[in-house]
Amino acid sequence: MPDYSAIIAGTGSFVPEKRLSNDELSKLVETNDEWIVQRTGIRERRIAGGNESTATLASHAATRAMKAAGVEAKDIDLIIVGTVSPEMVFPATACFVAASLGMVSTPAFDLSAACSGFLYTLDTAAAFIKAGRYKTVLAIGSETLSRITDYTDRSSCILFGDGAGAVVLQRSSDLRRGLLYSSLHADGTGWDMLYCQPGSRHPVDTAMVAGRQQFMKIKGREVYKFAVQRFCELIEDAMRKSELTVDQVKLIVPHQVNQRIIDSAMEKLGLPPEKAFVNIDRYGNTSSASIPIALDEAIRGGKLVKGDIAIFVAFGAGLTWANAVVRL
Repeated sequence: MPDYSAIIAGTGSFVPEKRLSNDELSKLVETNDEWIVQRTGIRERRIAGGNESTATLASHAATRAMKAAGVEAKDIDLIIVGTVSPEMVFPATACFVAASLGMVSTPAFDLSAACSGFLYTLDTAAAFIKAGRYKTVLAIGSETLSRITDYTDRSSCILFGDGAGAVVLQRSSDLRRGLLYSSLHADGTGWDMLYCQPGSRHPVDTAMVAGRQQFMKIKGREVYKFAVQRFCELIEDAMRKSELTVDQVKLIVPHQVNQRIIDSAMEKLGLPPEKAFVNIDRYGNTSSASIPIALDEAIRGGKLVKGDIAIFVAFGAGLTWANAVVRL
């Protein structure tokens, strides 16, 4: 079996132009800017327009990642899209992305792991490369959560936004770079902390719509405790298994779930707050898109350069949680 690494050759992200500020939300539900910022760190989030969808956002992010990597559509061997707000129940969102990029025979599929979706996608894409199956893979996280958000429910509507992020993973013989370590986890017994009902268990009908049960539901307090616990465990696991010191880690790129959660976890770990890349104030929680959007911004902003080590951590509905260690 050949030895390959899967390196990040390029990143890209895309968010809708439309902004939804806290002040605008206060006209929809009983809330205000100060209350939201204190509890979440969010000041605004992006909302997809009528002509935008999960696939269109993903396609824009993928195009930018491909440009950064210097590859064309003909070079892509596989597309994987992590999402819980797909273009349709079927076909897969990845198929729509492939079509928009001019690919007519490239394999493409979706992966659903909620807010851990991008790390599940990254791990899967890297596995194909390390096994020698493919050379160049597009790994994308894309969401239009506004389409499944109840804007009469204050506990959830303040949190979520839309966007997409993508990376081009490429085969390399340099085993010092790329995805160095990752772990994926799930516990389905905690599904009721964060969920969206429509499906075979709860088909959409008039009663569901009348009760507004077609939208996401969240148990905020439980999710908060779960995320803080897993954040610390995932960072400690990544550093221990990779034999890393704090000084060797340039940046932690967490799922943008809540500013308070990130701050609390960093404090418990004894890490300086500036070690974590945070952009939740501008985008809110974009689920599977949050880590690749943050990664792209960190790279384009010069906070991460070739040779740097970054740790990714995510936690979300499922319940799922995951981490990854990458050397750029």
